[in-house]
Amino acid sequence: MSEHKLTAKQLADLAAYDTPTVCNVIELFDVRPRNLGYMNDTIKACFPKMKPMVGYALTSTFRSMAPPRKGDVYESMSKQVEMYSALPGPPVIVFQDLDEPVASATFGEVMCTTYKSFGATGLITSGAGRDLDQVEAIGFPVFTSGAICSHGYCHILSVGTPVSVGGITVYNGDLLHGDLNGVTTIPVEIASEIPDACRELMAAEDIVLNYVRGGNLSPQGLSEARAACAEQIGALTRRLQR
Repeated sequence: MSEHKLTAKQLADLAAYDTPTVCNVIELFDVRPRNLGYMNDTIKACFPKMKPMVGYALTSTFRSMAPPRKGDVYESMSKQVEMYSALPGPPVIVFQDLDEPVASATFGEVMCTTYKSFGATGLITSGAGRDLDQVEAIGFPVFTSGAICSHGYCHILSVGTPVSVGGITVYNGDLLHGDLNGVTTIPVEIASEIPDACRELMAAEDIVLNYVRGGNLSPQGLSEARAACAEQIGALTRRLQR
């Protein structure tokens, strides 16, 4: 993974684009099937107006239906924070809630404030969250399946193991990008090329957008605009796939 480690600037450049545009560019590389690599609609942004979240998955499993046999959630948080340094960049905390159905909230204000203070850029859980007003106030993006007011018997079972969230397997260290549209993984081998490709793809799409917003429309004009857009995207695709 070190050979594909991104700089702080490259991560910031990724965060300048929305997640659908990033997904569109990943498709152009043809490095995975188009229907894989992104979370399904069970995972939703709690704060849709926040800017895109980018970071590396720090994975954990979670339960809250019954008391833990030993330890507590805050003891496991220390282990999570200790593992930040093993990642190639800022963490996104990713939880798989193992309870079916979800029994209570995975996180609240204290957990999110702690994660952010140590450098995390966001949190994703297949379970629920709470203290959402307070978490929004600290500017910490979170993605959940819903909200529940109590934390129950919350405890973390494992840290750094693969988890299943939003219909995909997330591995510790996976690069993630998320916004109000959802969350996707980014193959690290192409990550550094994505921001420039996003800019070129958007310029190509602007050909059609500028035409349909400009008035004096006709089917022939639309066809010409679409053809010019397709030509630019085709050239971009050929270059990315070389």
